[in-house]
Amino acid sequence: MNENVFKWDSKICIPEEGNFIKLKEDKTLDIPDNPIIPYIEGDGIGFEITPVMHKVLNSAINKAYHGSKVIYWVEVLAGDKAEKNGLERMPEETLEILKQSIVSIKGPLGTPVGKPGKSLNSILRQSMDFYSAIRPVYYLGQPSPIPDAGRVNVTVFRENSDDVYMAIEYMPKSDGAKKVRGFFINEMNVKSDAIPEDAGITIKPMSEFKTKRHVRKAFKYAIENNKKSIAVAGKGNIMKATEGAFMNWAFEVAKEDEFKDKISIEHNCANDKIKLSKVITDQMLMQLVLNPDAYDVIITQNLNGDYISDLASALVGGPGFVPSGNIGDGYALFESTHGVGMDIAGKGIANPLSITLSGAMMLEYIGFKEAADLVYKAVRKVISKCKGTQDMFYGFKKMGKEAVELNTSEFGEAILIEI
Repeated sequence: MNENVFKWDSKICIPEEGNFIKLKEDKTLDIPDNPIIPYIEGDGIGFEITPVMHKVLNSAINKAYHGSKVIYWVEVLAGDKAEKNGLERMPEETLEILKQSIVSIKGPLGTPVGKPGKSLNSILRQSMDFYSAIRPVYYLGQPSPIPDAGRVNVTVFRENSDDVYMAIEYMPKSDGAKKVRGFFINEMNVKSDAIPEDAGITIKPMSEFKTKRHVRKAFKYAIENNKKSIAVAGKGNIMKATEGAFMNWAFEVAKEDEFKDKISIEHNCANDKIKLSKVITDQMLMQLVLNPDAYDVIITQNLNGDYISDLASALVGGPGFVPSGNIGDGYALFESTHGVGMDIAGKGIANPLSITLSGAMMLEYIGFKEAADLVYKAVRKVISKCKGTQDMFYGFKKMGKEAVELNTSEFGEAILIEI
């Protein structure tokens, strides 16, 4: 165990040596050289991949700053581990520490299927209003299902605070479903056969305010990172009041003074401007496969963002190779993008790259950019030697390459050697 990793022990252990990041009035961060960063280990494979992330990031920080900077990792509980310790799946004390720390990271958390209530991921994303999920998808050299996967370099901005994830749901044949059905039929003149008596009902809210703040964050990212094209994706041709409005609101933002000279909505835009276009969701999914380098940034809604980011991830080998950050006004929660992997938990074959790359993304966010660069370079070096966990090993073998199979911790050690 690393000395600066503080495990939960009947309570949250806050190290005296560390300091919390502070949020300034202008929503920028005041970051100490010894920040306290809470982490949620995660369900399933979380206990295997999260320690790898700690070791890799700690090594990179130590090499980059020679002890002048250090992260103090503080474990907080959620999900299965919280329940096993007699707590709610999302304890209030966890949310309190995450809010106090401003920046945090987590492993995968499971969500029961077919049961009422919000997912833990949704609760976390809404707890500090992490309204944008940012997923940069890029190729590191790993086995992938498409030729020339280096063409894939797209950042998906998924809106986090609207859409069906608000869990405004009424289960089939419940009293709530009956009341909502009655309202639509009796008050809104909806035909009764449009909502059968045995239908479940989910409400899909989408607001101008939430959409525009999300779009502004994506536009700023595109400008700061010299991107050339932005697509606003949605099924606006069918869901006109929600996803159609979302797409139109994005174009309104492009006309604001801050962006009008930098982003173009014209078909033929000047070379010094970023081209903005609307793309229907099914077309976007198809174009990602056929022409993955067509767009640099994709801005979309919550549900579509889930589909689009997963497909984009698949192009580079799957979500196990993709980082993710949930970011609001200063507050940020970074996370692995894959599921809990209950079928492989404890077997030592889980790929730790997603949470490790998310950790590197977090380092960039808090200004530890030199350490983040060391992580990226080390990961690329290990992959270039065809070393990796079981999923990567078989992928390389299918490509006809000589590969070395490593277990989860051995893969982490291989990355450490290259830092």
